[in-house]
Amino acid sequence: MLLDKITNRKSGILTYGFTPPKESNTTEKIHDIARNQIERINSLDIDAVVLYDIQDEKDRIADERPFPFLPTLDPETYSRDYLGQITKPKIIYRCVGKYTPESFDRYLESTQGQPTFNVFVGAASKQQQVGVKLTDAYEHYQAVPNSITLGGVAIPERHISGGDEHLRLVNKAEKGCSFFVSQAVYNADASRNLLSEYYHYCRTHGLETRPIIFTLAPCGSAKTLEFMKWLGISVPRWLENDLLHSENILDYSIQSCLDIFESLYRYGTEKNIPVGFNIESLSIRKAEIEASVELIKEIKKRLAE
Repeated sequence: MLLDKITNRKSGILTYGFTPPKESNTTEKIHDIARNQIERINSLDIDAVVLYDIQDEKDRIADERPFPFLPTLDPETYSRDYLGQITKPKIIYRCVGKYTPESFDRYLESTQGQPTFNVFVGAASKQQQVGVKLTDAYEHYQAVPNSITLGGVAIPERHISGGDEHLRLVNKAEKGCSFFVSQAVYNADASRNLLSEYYHYCRTHGLETRPIIFTLAPCGSAKTLEFMKWLGISVPRWLENDLLHSENILDYSIQSCLDIFESLYRYGTEKNIPVGFNIESLSIRKAEIEASVELIKEIKKRLAE
């Protein structure tokens, strides 16, 4: 169903995203985490899960990271060894910089005959030393036989400063990307601006728009909000003020996410851009994880309506 929705440009793709456990966890602890995630995900009526490949972003920004960076399990390994009971498709992020050209080619070849969904991710900054650049990864993807349905990263915030994120989407589509996933969205205007530019460019040049899956994430504390901003997520000043001064920041953020969902889905429908949503929790706090589950259930209900 996921491949059908991507290939036939259907709106309403719904996914749930999360990060694999920390490498420092014991095997027993990892199994416990996996059991909870399996139970949570199998209870959801979604199209796929998204597994992130986390890298240290200290070279991207000088400010201290609100939460310490701790290496996590490779998402492919975690999926294979611990999440076998999840029958839904898995969209796996892959930081291509950790490969050598030879090992990356071997990975591509290993997927032949095994339908795979990947999102290739480049370096966090220009200063980061990598084995394979994102541009090179796309070239390898097109040259080496594989069975990957490829997705790309979309960052509406880049459109605020550069105004060319829609051209990045077009370029990535030319290199093989069939869909896009955004980072967490809290600035609906920035995302609508991106959709507008993308729509009008594709219409002018006779191109089909590809599905864009916007990520939504509840925010349950000032610390989570600080982390969101550190990640580069654009939060309008008015919304930041209202979140921090609300009686219940988590409830207010959920309503904000639903408002953003309504706005982007409506606009995408008007412009015939396939729009979907990926729900995640940026925190490991139980309340925020539970809120992400309730958010995805509410969005599923509204999509059905």
